[in-house]
Amino acid sequence: MRPDILFPLFADITVIDGIGPRTADLIEKSVGRRVRDVLLTPPSNMVERKRLPNIESAVDGEIATFSVTITEHLPGATRKQPYKIMTHDETGNLLLTFFHARAEYLRRLLPDDSERLISGKVERFRGQTQITHPDYMLPLSDADDIPDFETIYPLTAGLSQKMMRKAITGVFEMVPDMPEWLDSALMASKDWPTWKTALERLHFPASKIEAGGDTMHRQRLAYDELFAKQLALALARENTRAQKGRRFQGSGEYVKEVLASAPFTPTNAQLRAYEEIAVDMDSPNRMARLLQGDVGAGKTFVAALAAAHICQAGAQVAIMAPTEILARQHLKSMTDFLDAPNLTVAALTGRDKGVQREAILRGLKEGHIDVICGTHALFQDGVEFADLGLVIIDEQHRFGVKDRLRLSQKGKNADILVMTATPIPRTLALTSYGDLDISILDEKPAGRKPINTRIVPIEKMDAVVEGLSRAIEKGEQVYWVCPLVEDSDLVDLSSVEERFRHLSAIFKDRVGLLHGKMKAQEKEAISESFKRGGYDILVATTVIEVGVDAPNATIIVIEHAERFGLAQLHQLRGRVGRNDKQSSCILLYKGPLGVSGKARLSIMRETEDGFVIAEEDWNLRGSGDLLGAQQSGLPAYKLADLDKHKHLLEIAMQDARLLASTDSNLQTPRGQAARTLLYLFEQDLGITLMKSG
Repeated sequence: MRPDILFPLFADITVIDGIGPRTADLIEKSVGRRVRDVLLTPPSNMVERKRLPNIESAVDGEIATFSVTITEHLPGATRKQPYKIMTHDETGNLLLTFFHARAEYLRRLLPDDSERLISGKVERFRGQTQITHPDYMLPLSDADDIPDFETIYPLTAGLSQKMMRKAITGVFEMVPDMPEWLDSALMASKDWPTWKTALERLHFPASKIEAGGDTMHRQRLAYDELFAKQLALALARENTRAQKGRRFQGSGEYVKEVLASAPFTPTNAQLRAYEEIAVDMDSPNRMARLLQGDVGAGKTFVAALAAAHICQAGAQVAIMAPTEILARQHLKSMTDFLDAPNLTVAALTGRDKGVQREAILRGLKEGHIDVICGTHALFQDGVEFADLGLVIIDEQHRFGVKDRLRLSQKGKNADILVMTATPIPRTLALTSYGDLDISILDEKPAGRKPINTRIVPIEKMDAVVEGLSRAIEKGEQVYWVCPLVEDSDLVDLSSVEERFRHLSAIFKDRVGLLHGKMKAQEKEAISESFKRGGYDILVATTVIEVGVDAPNATIIVIEHAERFGLAQLHQLRGRVGRNDKQSSCILLYKGPLGVSGKARLSIMRETEDGFVIAEEDWNLRGSGDLLGAQQSGLPAYKLADLDKHKHLLEIAMQDARLLASTDSNLQTPRGQAARTLLYLFEQDLGITLMKSG
């Protein structure tokens, strides 16, 4: 149950005096319908109102306040024309302009020869100083009602700043004194104010400095939001660890056989990551771990070692991938890696129908299949396992914490291993994967040569194509990546179809075409043909970013490279350099390059370290765009700005984990206050996972 103290904050905004249903509808469109939605929306900007001695000292475009005398009212000849009022002081005239004005209201408010304070944005037009729709028009005695500093909020059509500020003022009067949920030592060391004081300074700043984005009160409020999210993740982590897991122990023979038959020498990072996973699997607690590997670092092999460990203990493994292509690729890799211990590997995707599907389902239920690779079809009703011990989720930007918890329900307390080949800065990994322990693969397999990355203007495309001819004669294969699928009159970018026609005219039927609009089976057939050498060049969209694996491909050309993000360029480049031959990445760009575009391409030329690239990408683009809005899985924050407050996230994570491990029921005084915080920020996951409800 939501604590009583929060009830006023979850009330409809119409409880505020002067906010009727129509205004409430507009506020809902802009920031939300409830009192808390308005309260937790920070100002987007601030206005400083300069009090000027006279009209003559006004500057065009400045927001200013004057004392003037009303000279005369000048109604428009028709209702469509503006209503004007001329005012003056000893230095000149100031014209006030109103559209759709009510004449009688303005005459009552601003009678001839009266003195008034006028405040608004000054404009100079044809030698005339004027203000259109002043923000304030008051008698001199009400001077204190015009603030020197005023906050600006996000609006929607029909909603004015005046109305929004009225809502903020009314809302603030409903704020209760909250119990303190932050650690007292942290509060003292940071010199942070109480929650209510911080909110007051946020919405009613007394100076420009107080309205800054990194003040003590902004830090405090950002930390509250970060801590709420981290506490929910920490409770999820504790919940997973506390659930009675199973000890998956065996003699280790299967793992030794996989290692002995591997066609390469495993890296130290691979062995270290497997050891961390093995310790988790051997323990009585459930494993919840993220395996984060750079492009080509060999996370699939680590997954195969984990699978061998589980199968030796007599349980089954499910590997879930986001696409059919990737699921089938896992089938091939796992079949190769797990052949030595003679384990049975199968795949189950949407295309498996009828008798074939029934045979796979029976094999799973009766335990004849050791490892199953598939898409989310694996977790539909009707798919039953004899004994599911390990769930491996690959490339899972697309699944949240709730999904992770749900997927593992298919087994009896199955362990969970999440894998991603997208290097994420540590800080961002905490925001998305804070409920997981993290293992990192930061080495490439021995014998891999650095990829030669070149930046080439698009005008030199003919020379690039000529170079490809020489490489193809030597038996090498090429990826050619374009940003669009079809030709477009609206965007001046090359489409894959146009480039496919161009290269087919030169290389005939040795060119393949692959893009996301094709059917899954067609995509898979073309990928397989390219892998077997059926094509010399594969022209594709970014569909090859994940899943198309042709070890013989040594060149990748990325057209309009300036249009791609760093993380995506890095993923695409990782399609080559998968053997011991020298590989190349050609970044074709169309000039002139902007500052950000130039920086991205330079970073690509300077480093192949995905973790360095991820940090640089954050610095260039900010956290919001880092993985693409649709895929990042990053939570949306209102008060915290990860680019400004990332130094607080690590503290919030440690603080949250400590509280969750020492008070998992949130029963201590601080724990009880932290419950209030979870409800305030609607971290329902944390609330449902508190064992005591």
